[in-house]
Amino acid sequence: MAPTDPMRVTAVLAPAPRTVWERVLSLPAVCTVDQAWLHSGWAQEHAQAAPGQPWSVSIWGRKVSGDTLLREGDRIEWLRPLAVDPKVARRERFKGQGVRGAGLFSRRKPPV
Repeated sequence: MAPTDPMRVTAVLAPAPRTVWERVLSLPAVCTVDQAWLHSGWAQEHAQAAPGQPWSVSIWGRKVSGDTLLREGDRIEWLRPLAVDPKVARRERFKGQGVRGAGLFSRRKPPV
């Protein structure tokens, strides 16, 4: 690939629970994550998801910043923030079930 040839990357957006949109983008040879956002067309469709919002951005699951340079074949993922911290949700479920109703303790036989 010559330095002036366009590169192809995959852009993924998760705007709502259980909803994932994917597009293959043809970008200039030197391009950042924020520039890819503008090229994707999602900036106009989802103004609330503009860069600088609390959305996190990753490339192949690794968190990156908006000024990160892209490479051929990258998968850029824009993810909305979690509504509930998974650790907190697990603790709340455990409180509701109690010690006897959860995990290894649920089928324990009484001592003889």
